[in-house]
Amino acid sequence: MNLVVGATGMLGSEICRLLAATDKPVRALVRQSSAPDKVAALRALGAEIVFGDLKDAASLEAACRGARSVISTASSTLSRREGDSIESVDHRGQLSLVDAAANAGIERFVLVSFPPIGVDFPLQSAKRDAEERLRQSRMKYTILQPTMFTEVWLSPALGFDAVNGTAQIYGTGQNRISWISFRDVASFAVAALDNPKADNAVIKLGGPEALSPVEVVKLAEQTFGRPINVQHVPEEALRAQYGAATDSLQKSFAALMLSYAEGETIDMADTLRAFPGQRLQSVREHFQQKQ
Repeated sequence: MNLVVGATGMLGSEICRLLAATDKPVRALVRQSSAPDKVAALRALGAEIVFGDLKDAASLEAACRGARSVISTASSTLSRREGDSIESVDHRGQLSLVDAAANAGIERFVLVSFPPIGVDFPLQSAKRDAEERLRQSRMKYTILQPTMFTEVWLSPALGFDAVNGTAQIYGTGQNRISWISFRDVASFAVAALDNPKADNAVIKLGGPEALSPVEVVKLAEQTFGRPINVQHVPEEALRAQYGAATDSLQKSFAALMLSYAEGETIDMADTLRAFPGQRLQSVREHFQQKQ
């Protein structure tokens, strides 16, 4: 049995789908307040539904019981539910999950994190503490550290609306990023369950090519056949936002935007050799799907 924590989210639901498609048993941790349609979609996959919450240690112990592996994608960053915060969910909650998994005799734990970023912020501290707790456990672990998700950072939600001809770029837009699809991250998470080369490994993940945001805009213009109006958020403004942030979420988002501005390129050659058969979606393919 494979327990997925964060099962109703974008990444977690795709992991559940891939597990079910390969006849791997799925147990999905959902909250009583989870959207009914998302829970119904998990049931339709054949997933076993268990109710729990990262803020409820007892529910985590029950969810882990009898499972072979845990894949955790959960985060509070998009949550608006009362009581959810980086401290309660991403920090204390993930530590409680690691402890519950270890106590239940889980064989492997896959944690979705992100590569180290050069400034301090609460979300990064939470991720690094969870990673360290995994290293100290007796479980086999795989820590996946993907860069910027194409579907998130190149979406209208963050100001990149190529379909309607507008794009917001953080910083100069000249530094390259190895954009990666969340679907590819999900595929690596599932593949890590049975790949000995994933044992006790920290694996950085990026897409098939590194493109600067300016290059991404040009690619979008070619794909959609129209000019895109670009607005830049200066790096100085991002640093001011980071310095003035008054809560954990604001501080973390400002730091992530600074990371975008600075760029992050990842050479995937060795990882693809260790995970034969894995295919990476390009930014061009992402845009083509939007046509």
